[in-house]
Amino acid sequence: MRFVFLGPPGTGKGSLAWLCEQRVGLRHISTGEMFRQEIAQRTPLGRRVQRYVMNGRLVPNALVVKVMVSRLAPEILAKGFVLDGFPRTRGQAAGLDRALATRRAPLDAAVYVDSPESLLVRRLTGRRVCSRCGANYHLRTMRPKRPGRCDHCGGRLIVRKDDGVDTIKKRLAIDRKAATPLLAYYQRRGILERVNGIGHIETVFVRLMRLFGQRGWLPPARAAQLLRVRLPAGRQGHDRAQNRRRN
Repeated sequence: MRFVFLGPPGTGKGSLAWLCEQRVGLRHISTGEMFRQEIAQRTPLGRRVQRYVMNGRLVPNALVVKVMVSRLAPEILAKGFVLDGFPRTRGQAAGLDRALATRRAPLDAAVYVDSPESLLVRRLTGRRVCSRCGANYHLRTMRPKRPGRCDHCGGRLIVRKDDGVDTIKKRLAIDRKAATPLLAYYQRRGILERVNGIGHIETVFVRLMRLFGQRGWLPPARAAQLLRVRLPAGRQGHDRAQNRRRN
């Protein structure tokens, strides 16, 4: 199984990709993390990427695809993967398709996690990030065990500079505009799928696993097992209420 997860900031696509790695066995590949590792390790590709980043320029599509494909070793292609944060443009999507075609490992689907703007703004303004390891938390839905401290490394939790309401709304508008040709590309290819992103992340994961089962990407018994997820206490009614408001 080979997927890309798409959606604006705050949809939870990174969390879904992580759950797919933990529970389904797919490799979660994050573009941001991948770039940071390449730069930190001072690989030839990392040095090329750093030159663009240091000068405040966009990394060219061809270079982004090259870095991404360098991570798709044969064992990952065989095991299956989820790309999170990539592709971001139609050019990147086409480049990825060409690279995967040469490896005879085409994508199964591009999954768009769909959430209303009002929900995304609430999620993003409550987000906190570890200043040391980059782990994500949320004041409402993913609180740390110790207030203000990361569960993993003990680092201080901070608010990102671009998580203000006005900045977030501008980012979402830019993302919608950029996503239109990308979604149209996958729609024409016949592999675009949509998942309702409203509710607790476990609720959304169940919807995703239901899709995996319906499309035959998972054996029926395995899909049924993954659908039997117990929601955290107190969330079921909240999720139902959110869905009623949306409908």
